[in-house]
Order: sequence, then C-alpha cells, then structure tokens
Amino acid sequence: MARKTPVLIVGSGSAGIFAAAWLARYNVPFTLLEKRPGPMEIGQADGVQCRTVEIYQSFGLSEDVLREAYHILEVCFWGESGTGGIERKSRAMDTRNGLSHMPHIILNQARMNGLMLGELEKMGKGRNVEYGWEVKSLEVDEAKVGDPEAYCCRVVAEKNGREEVFEAKYVLGCDGAHSTVRKSLGYTMVGDTTDTVWGVMDIYPQTNFPDIRRKCTIHSASGNILIIPREGGSLVRFYIQLPPGSRAKDVKLEDLQTTARKIFAPYKMDFADTFWWSAYSIGQRLADNFHKDHRVFLTGDACHTHSPKAGQGMNVSLQDGYNLGWKLSSVLLAISPPSILHTYVTERSKTAADLIAFDRVFSKKFSSKEERPGEFAKYFVESGRYTAGFTTAYVDSVVTDEKGSRQGLAGACTVGMRFPSAQVIRFCDCKAVQLQGVLRSDGRWRIAIFAGDVNRPEHKERLQRLAEFLESLARRFTPPSNDIDSLIEPIVVLRSKFLETQQEQVPGYFWPVTGKWGIRDLHKVYIDDAHYNSGPGHAYEKYDVDPEVGAVVIVRPDQHVSKVTAMEDFEGVAGFFAGCLVPRGEGAAAGSAKL
Repeated sequence: MARKTPVLIVGSGSAGIFAAAWLARYNVPFTLLEKRPGPMEIGQADGVQCRTVEIYQSFGLSEDVLREAYHILEVCFWGESGTGGIERKSRAMDTRNGLSHMPHIILNQARMNGLMLGELEKMGKGRNVEYGWEVKSLEVDEAKVGDPEAYCCRVVAEKNGREEVFEAKYVLGCDGAHSTVRKSLGYTMVGDTTDTVWGVMDIYPQTNFPDIRRKCTIHSASGNILIIPREGGSLVRFYIQLPPGSRAKDVKLEDLQTTARKIFAPYKMDFADTFWWSAYSIGQRLADNFHKDHRVFLTGDACHTHSPKAGQGMNVSLQDGYNLGWKLSSVLLAISPPSILHTYVTERSKTAADLIAFDRVFSKKFSSKEERPGEFAKYFVESGRYTAGFTTAYVDSVVTDEKGSRQGLAGACTVGMRFPSAQVIRFCDCKAVQLQGVLRSDGRWRIAIFAGDVNRPEHKERLQRLAEFLESLARRFTPPSNDIDSLIEPIVVLRSKFLETQQEQVPGYFWPVTGKWGIRDLHKVYIDDAHYNSGPGHAYEKYDVDPEVGAVVIVRPDQHVSKVTAMEDFEGVAGFFAGCLVPRGEGAAAGSAKL
C-alpha cells in the first residue's frame, strides 16, 4: 500500500525545512524525506543576510541566532602592496545604516537548520522528518492534476534496501543541485558550461595577519581569498578560488593550505587545526522549469546554482521555502484559491534569475584584476542592499497589487518588497518595539493602518469608519468559530501623543476579545512618539506617511507588501482580498479541504 501524504518534501536543506515550518504552523500534514542518516552536521553555507535574520525573528528564533553567531560589522579590502606582498587598501561598514534592525551574521547552516528543526519538534512535527530515504523516481498523473483532492504525485523512495511508494497532492523538490525530482521531470539546468572550482576550509589559524577577525577580501598576485570569521572567536573560514582547469576531486587539503600561505605573504599563516574542508565546483545555472502542473515545485539548488562569493545560497534557498510554504498551506486549507501557487513560480524564478545575473558580475569583479584602484571595494559597498537581501521585489499577481495601489501614501512601503521596520511604542505596556517584528510568521495577513492623531475628532471618525468596514471584511473570510483576528490582523500606528491618549479612544475592533479565556488583545495599537528610554522612532517619516492623510498597507503572511492605499478605499481593500482569499465566514459555504 502506498503511503499518502498531502505534501511530500524531498530534502531537508534550508528550503525544505522552511516550507515544513509553514506547514507545521498551519497544522497541515506533511512528510519530509532526507537522504542523509540524520540532520546536517556541517554545512557549506555560513553567511546569513539581515533579511534572513528578520525571517528567523518572525518564527521567534532570532535571539538564539544572534547569541550564537559572529556579527559582521566591517569589511576590509586588501590588495597588492607593490613590493611583492599585500596591504589593506580600504575598509567599509558592512551594512548601511537604516537597511534593517537586524545585523549581517555568520552561523553555520547546520546550526541554522537545526534551530528550525527544533521548532518543528516543539510544534509536534519532528516525526514528520524521516532520514535515510533516497528518492528514486517521481511521476505525475496529469489526468488528475485538475482535481484539488487528488493525490496525483507518485514518488518511489528506498530505505535500507526496501522500496516504498508515496502518494502526495504536492511534492517539493528541495534535494539540491543533483535533484532527483528535477531529473525525474526531465528538466535541465541552463547556464555556464564550465564550473569554477572553489576550496573552502574552516581552520584555526596561527597568524600575524591583523584582520583575521574581520571579513576580508584579498586580491594578490598569488590568487584571491575571502575571509569569513566564524562563531566562537577562533575559527575562520577561507574561500579560495582555484585556477582554471582545476578538478574538485583532485584537490587536497595541502593544496589549499599552500595556496593560502602564498596569498597571505609576507604575513605568517599556519594552521593549528582544520575543522572541515572541501573542494567543489559551482556553475551559474537556472532550471528551465520551476514546476510541473503546479503540483511539483523546485526550490533552492534544485533550480538555481551559483558561486559562494556573495553569501547568497542558503539565504535565497531558504526564502524559496518561505515563499512557497504559506501559499501551499493556504490552498490545502481552502483559505486561498489554487491560483496563488502560480505566484511562487513568477516570484521566485525572477528572484533566481536576478541572483544569477548578480553573481556573474560579482564573480567577475572578485576574480579579475582591478582596472582602477578601489574599484572592487566600491562595487562591494554599492551592492550591499542586494547582498543584505532587500532588493527582492515581487511582480503584480493575486497577492500583490502595485497597479491598484497609491504608493505615494506610504512611499517607503514599496509594493512587492518586504515591509520595512521602524521603532514604535506599544501602547498597552509602553514597550518600544520594531514594527516589523510584530509581523510574526503565523499565517495571518496584516493590515497596517497609519491613522494619524486619534485625539483629533476627524482622525478618530476616519478610523472608526475603517474599523467598521474591516470588521465586516474579516467576518466574511474568517470562519465563525475562529477569532476575528485569526486570518486578517489589524495593526494600528497612531501619531498621537502617548501621554495624551487613552485606549478607549481606539475602536474596539482593534483590541478584540480573543483566545481561550476571552481576553481583550491590547497588542495591536502602537504610537509613533518619543519613548522614555529609546527616544523617538520617527516611524511616519521613515514610512513616508503624511499623518493628515494616513495610509493602509496590506502585508502578506511572508512580510511582503501587497497593497498601499487610502484609509477611505474600502472598495480597493475588499477587492484585493476577494482575489486571494476564499469566503468562509458569515453566509459563506463551508470550504475546508480534506487532508
């Protein structure tokens, strides 16, 4: 008998784990098959974008990540000294001020994944991850793909010499650059015909090189190297690009050590110990398809590969799973129509193509001799917004509406891009918080309302009218047995004086009775004012909102901005949600899917 599962995830890399995390949050059954005998022990990736740390915060894991990680604050650029050695040419701030409230850090991918696996355990889904399975083949019954209840995907996998058949509604190919899922579909990777060979070492260096605890790039007559200090205070990672014609399988540890010594000359470079090393080839390639009938989806290295220079691999792969997981859960629970799954392909295929294009330029500049002094350092700094993870912009679809937006009402909340952060004061307890940190990855849509000064009668009346409309809207899409804020959560940001404002001035919809105990939730109202200890946040200025006019910003479950519009645009807000949510509330027919 075949084992049936609504979602079968192949591979427990970053993409697979994050898709699983969403499914677990929604309580959607899934099975994750991993070829390794257990969780990843040592990962090749280590750079963690600011945006990735924000995502970990949305799952409640950022404190662990920040405590264990090495924080990158500065980058140093070394080049030829003109006397046969190397010298520091310049240094720069790693991440420009204001990009994020989270830092750029270094933490091994195995630990990053381990933290999320631990979260799956806490949610009671640890047993859904099964190790030691090698997937052999995948077939899709095209005659059944139109039936949303059909288990139309058939996967054969082997463990301990015994084959087993799995049947699933959806399959996620998160199984790396040599993806069996991709190959079973007959899809190919398109791109460079030659691979660049890289050597990587995690070592304990004995050296007098002064910047060994800083992120550095070194361009020398003997080769180029990227230095990444690791967590713990002693360990350092070296990325070394090997000469053309090198073959990964022929590279020895001694080759990497010898090359490193030549690059660092005249500085001493010895190795007290080597924790881990590898040599591998990377080509810049993109899959010719990202899905099969919107029932099988490719993610991560299964559909895009590139060099490790810019530290993007784990981050982009992770965000593939982060993008897909909530959409798939919403479809399986009949919260959203199947059409939202099409947006995974349009959004992440463009992101992957942008990554390949960026990596080609970055790799060329990293590997080439500078035409002008400081050229690479200048480019590195200018590309900081991209490498921090903040240039991803999703195109219009059923979950993103730039054309129907009034972008100028909240100029910094760019439709299609991630919702930025600013300090605000939580009114109920006077706590200074980052507004983006309020947007947890729990499956809810958010409506951020910049309502102006509630102490002014005209602003209060405007907010009251909006509250009445939003409550009616929420009841249309939220099952009657669920809390009113369980699907669409309002977040109000006032421009009132904190000490002059009373909770009763805020309409009751924004502090609803919820939960097991029927207690009012007071955590939805925030004020942009000076805080006792943390000073002013200037949130309205940072979001580019005029408090006299106000703004409504619809934010997706993955923190990307869906729509910016006026507080009076009831029709625009209702029309948007009608396109991406299924009515399940008062007066709507039951539509919960069978899982």
